[in-house]
Amino acid sequence: MKGMKSPKRAPLQQRRPRDAQPLAARMRPRSFEEFVGQEHLIAPGRVLRTAVEAGRLPSMIFWGPPGTGKTTLARLIAQLSGAHFSELSAVAAGVADVRRIIEEAQARFGPGAPVHQLALPLTAPPAPAVGGSPRTVLLIDEIHRFNKAQQDVILPSVEDGTIILIGATTENPSFEVIAPLLSRCRVYTLKPLTPELLRTIVERALADTERGLARLRVTLEPEALDGLLRMADGDARVALNALELAAETTAPDPQGQRRVALPTVEGVMQRRSLLYDRAGDQHYDTISAFIKSLRGSDPDAALYYLARMIEAGEDPLFIVRRLVILAAEDVGLADPQALTVATACQQAVHFVGMPEGFLPLAECVVYLATAPKSNSAYAAYQRAAADVKARGPLPIPLHVRNAPTPLMRELDYGQGYQYDHGAPEHFAGQSHLPEAIADHVYYEPSEEGAERASGELHKRRWAGKKGRPKGS
Repeated sequence: MKGMKSPKRAPLQQRRPRDAQPLAARMRPRSFEEFVGQEHLIAPGRVLRTAVEAGRLPSMIFWGPPGTGKTTLARLIAQLSGAHFSELSAVAAGVADVRRIIEEAQARFGPGAPVHQLALPLTAPPAPAVGGSPRTVLLIDEIHRFNKAQQDVILPSVEDGTIILIGATTENPSFEVIAPLLSRCRVYTLKPLTPELLRTIVERALADTERGLARLRVTLEPEALDGLLRMADGDARVALNALELAAETTAPDPQGQRRVALPTVEGVMQRRSLLYDRAGDQHYDTISAFIKSLRGSDPDAALYYLARMIEAGEDPLFIVRRLVILAAEDVGLADPQALTVATACQQAVHFVGMPEGFLPLAECVVYLATAPKSNSAYAAYQRAAADVKARGPLPIPLHVRNAPTPLMRELDYGQGYQYDHGAPEHFAGQSHLPEAIADHVYYEPSEEGAERASGELHKRRWAGKKGRPKGS
């Protein structure tokens, strides 16, 4: 009911017995040495680890994909610093929960104690107050789900050091965290876990007797392990919890071994492991087939290869980068709008994310596949680049040089330049190329799509000039 205080809750890690916790929770690292990944933050000598070991904890925002260790790192920091740890999820918590934690944090400093962020080394832990250490680390998971008013409640306590805030978010904090709060926090970006790092985490869980699955005598077949790593897509939580379910649903053989096969992993992940290695032949073969299908105006094949890449976990921004390139290289001036569509697709995929990002991707793929094609701009650039490489930096004609000073005007810079807007049809027909290549032709318009009309005008204007015979 309104006005009632939220009941006090035990810290998340104390709410259930260890045996009842999922594997991902049981295998949380207990030290920086056990932590896998994020070496740019926690390797010896790195800024975050140095701050933790010196006991100088700033408020901070951890920004990164799911399952990369944001919550684990926050708990580890609180543990190593000797601070009291409180945790809220912005999905379920409200202002009352935040205020309760702030009041408890203030009480830990003791009556009359100044409220400020302490900076004590780990070798000299702070003197006990109410509840132990006076410092409180508050983790707010998915902080981007707090609205502006909710974030405003936190601001004064962060500013005066009552709490050390660690916000965890999968969204860009520049857009999701209010500017006053963001200015008082250090932002640390967590990177996706590579398949090699995930492999280390999975193998540790298989070998761990105390917290892992060693007592179940689990063996992952190589194809099952590879499939698990692909389908987890950099998310350690997904990988470990899927591993545990696969192990528990696999019956032991007569020797007591649980041999987990790929179909079991696919079943618990509710996804089919596609033969697709983002660093190997399948990656390059599939993207090659995708681009050639688009160039060949085959939307069905292009959509098929798009689906293969998306369902196998390919980075959608890699796909859309190739679409932007193709829009300029292969559709080109036959439909100049294609480049606008492709760049809008990039923005939409970045904004929406996956899985819904397949919608703008599919729309862009169909548009580019069915658009008229012209590589005239690409070919024109190649011809111009060949001249540059073969002849070097030829002198720029005086009449097209800039003449901002009297000396330059005395040297005839800008002399003889014909202003096109003063000529009939806004076209003077003057060559602007260096004299040695004044008759060279690079751009040859195609007859496709929108380029047909602009190409005819171009040819008519330059007929008899630049090596073009009249009527060409």
